[in-house]
Amino acid sequence: MTAKHPSRHSSAVVTGAGSGIGRAFALELAARGGRVICSDINLHTAQETVQLIRAKGGEALAVKTDVAQIAEVESLAAEAEAWLGGPVTLVVNNAGVGVGGKPVGEIPLADWQWALGINLWGVVHGCHVFAPKLRALGQGGIINVCSTASFAAAPGMSPYNVSKAAALALSETLAAELAGTGVAVTALCPTWVKTNIVQGGRIAANASGLAGKLINRGMSPERVVREALDALDCGRLYVMPQLDARMIWRFKRLMPDSYRFGAGLIARYALKA
Repeated sequence: MTAKHPSRHSSAVVTGAGSGIGRAFALELAARGGRVICSDINLHTAQETVQLIRAKGGEALAVKTDVAQIAEVESLAAEAEAWLGGPVTLVVNNAGVGVGGKPVGEIPLADWQWALGINLWGVVHGCHVFAPKLRALGQGGIINVCSTASFAAAPGMSPYNVSKAAALALSETLAAELAGTGVAVTALCPTWVKTNIVQGGRIAANASGLAGKLINRGMSPERVVREALDALDCGRLYVMPQLDARMIWRFKRLMPDSYRFGAGLIARYALKA
């Protein structure tokens, strides 16, 4: 365990900060004394997060950003630095959408493009823009929200799985590249968290009901966020807040063929229920 670095929390950019895990990150960082740029494609919900922070005496700014567009992420960085009057010390690449409920070949290509544009390219753009700045600064951190879907490969969720798996690979690569620079990288891989990802996603009706029930029983975003920030401070790359995430991680690596067979059976039963 390494020493903590409170300065990593001082000047943060959080994407997808208008709700769910992103809003929880913004509120927690502000509670820890950080100044927070709340980025979201929905400016209204980002402003709501800012109001919640200011009501508790914190400092925050709402910025409308489509993370799928590199020009908008570059503009976000410039606006953040101007408002902060200095460098960003923490970037949370959280913006994401849910897609699933159908097998490969039946999910529209438009849904693939939408999911990859936000879940993958949004993370790529965030890392591309901010990693060089943090490396030059010699301190700070990047948290990429990757999901257990990044390694679970559950049937019927191919666009989401692929986007999150790529985000995890990017996080692992970036962590190696930034080793020894003072910049920490953490990949957050939760299972079910109480968010509105189903309502805002493109999930087929046969799967959305089950997903909604599991999300309602999931871990609170506040707890997930606290674990992620504490892990970043301790220099941990992987964060799997729930027991089922850790079990899936180990089971797939120890018994890959059995895992694949079991995942297929469970998915077929669940989608018919």
